[in-house]
Amino acid sequence: MNNAIFYILVMAVVTYLIRVLPLTLVRKEIKNVYIRSFLYYVPFVTLAVMVFPAILDATESTWSALVGFIVAILFAYRGASLVSVALLACLSVFLIELLLY
Repeated sequence: MNNAIFYILVMAVVTYLIRVLPLTLVRKEIKNVYIRSFLYYVPFVTLAVMVFPAILDATESTWSALVGFIVAILFAYRGASLVSVALLACLSVFLIELLLY
């Protein structure tokens, strides 16, 4: 059997088991407060873990990316809209890149 096909089959079985086992093993509603809060935050943490490295690698300089990230966090925390947060972060990265190079 070709190694690539074997690897794909193993990944398919593992992915299938990860998705099916919780459905078959946990049939009742989860009442534990800690487990429910953990499961509530899993999508947010996953998104953050995927996006943060991409933010740091998206620009010429890591410093400009960090400044853009901080600007985005500050304006998002203050309740700005998604479009204005994105525009302000891009503008801050552009200005820092202009100053550095």
